[in-house]
Amino acid sequence: MKYPILKYMKIVIDAREYPTSTGRYIRKLIENLEKLKSEHEFLILLLPKDFDAYQPGAPNFSKLAAPFQEFTFSEQIGFLRFCRNLKADLIHFGMIQQPILYKGLKITTAHDLTTLRFKNPLTHPVIFKAKQSVYACVVKSIAKRSRYIITPTNFVKNDLINYTSVSPDKVFVTLESADAIEVPPEEYKDLKNSRFLLYVGRVHPHKNIKRLVEAFGLLQKDDPELKLVLVGKNDVLAEKNLEYAKQKGIKNVIATGYVSEGKLRWLYENCAVYCFPSLSEGFGLPSLEAMKHGAPVASSNATCLPEVNGDAAHYFDPLDVKDMAEKINDILTNDKLRNNLVKKGSEQVKKYSWKKMAEETLAIYEAALRSDI
Repeated sequence: MKYPILKYMKIVIDAREYPTSTGRYIRKLIENLEKLKSEHEFLILLLPKDFDAYQPGAPNFSKLAAPFQEFTFSEQIGFLRFCRNLKADLIHFGMIQQPILYKGLKITTAHDLTTLRFKNPLTHPVIFKAKQSVYACVVKSIAKRSRYIITPTNFVKNDLINYTSVSPDKVFVTLESADAIEVPPEEYKDLKNSRFLLYVGRVHPHKNIKRLVEAFGLLQKDDPELKLVLVGKNDVLAEKNLEYAKQKGIKNVIATGYVSEGKLRWLYENCAVYCFPSLSEGFGLPSLEAMKHGAPVASSNATCLPEVNGDAAHYFDPLDVKDMAEKINDILTNDKLRNNLVKKGSEQVKKYSWKKMAEETLAIYEAALRSDI
């Protein structure tokens, strides 16, 4: 099949979440697109506060401040006008949040539909319900108006198709990847010579940390010296988890807050089990990061996690505290299982590549541009 020859095109990438955990996807995409040496012009949009966080690494990449926060009226009005004035051949929105009335050629990455399914306890329930209703309309509108949609897993692809009724032909899966931490490991002194379970990430309700604490309480009855280490932002939700553990008489639950890259590497490399109890994920990057650093993984069997982790994790029902505790204990007490999971994890992470993701994304850009010629 002969394709139309693409002329020099202006491709805009919305990177307003550049420094966030969700923004890792867009950071890695940009970093690897720069290495592909495409002849197209790429313009990266950043919030003013993050403008210095990205420095173009190729001559055909430049950046522009876009002072429009997601989930605001300014995003729907000011950012709409801003995008129109860019005269882009294609805009890639790295998230669902975008001006719904933008009619130019665009591609959208949909990471998951978790916001539609779970409450945010940090937001007033009435306000959140209203935002959730608006977001539901936005998801359906964006799915319809985007030339193509990118998802990180087949689970999210099918979820999006079922929710929005868009054609499967317009949804593409580009698998993400995990990175090894390159700085030297830095010992977390309070955990030296300790046996501990590890969780890294946010503690919103869908992350299911309360049940993990309960499962840890069951394990602690037979192993009182065992510890549970929760790495991530120490916010109101994190405090509630600690308070819950205290109320239940569960000791040795440690919330570290954010840690350095060196300490995080040490925690991955020295944990007895990496625990991933989540009820909903779009990709589930932390489990792959744990595997990358030689940790055995006990994982929820919900949503995309079996797809991403394959046979390199020991699965449990995230709604069943007893099953969660039993599966974690299997790894704690069975060296053969543990060693097998570590070996399989090392092989599983080799299936994923940011470079391949960028190559596939560039191909999607060019397919969209050709269809618009």
